[in-house]
Amino acid sequence: MKINGTSSLIPKYLKMKEQKTEETEPENVTTVNFDDWSKLDIRVAKILKVEDIPGADKLYKLQLDVGPELGERTICAGLKPYYEKEKLEGRKIIYFSNLKPRMLKGIESQGMLLAASTEDHSKVSLLQPDEDIEVGSRIG
Repeated sequence: MKINGTSSLIPKYLKMKEQKTEETEPENVTTVNFDDWSKLDIRVAKILKVEDIPGADKLYKLQLDVGPELGERTICAGLKPYYEKEKLEGRKIIYFSNLKPRMLKGIESQGMLLAASTEDHSKVSLLQPDEDIEVGSRIG
């Protein structure tokens, strides 16, 4: 195909771009389409209470306030090696509310808090809003 007397570079450019994208995408990253993302219910929650779980070296039992629509929820979180109970109570966190419940040490964990961690899990940092916002606020 010719444009203004020269051959078009567009098909060649698109082919090169396609190859480059395939080469630079990390192997361990799975892409998610928007419909899948929109199924996640992620909200701001406040940690009301933190308890030790008998026989659990890493887990705490957390009581969360997730706002008027969802109310209070209980989750188990492997934060014991990284946070003292007193440092968690009263904090606002980011909470994945519609994760299928799971039994952990005899407690039904109703969702999951979100945290960042180093690859070797030597450091863990809770995700939290950077400004004051109501509990139950949606993340999106």
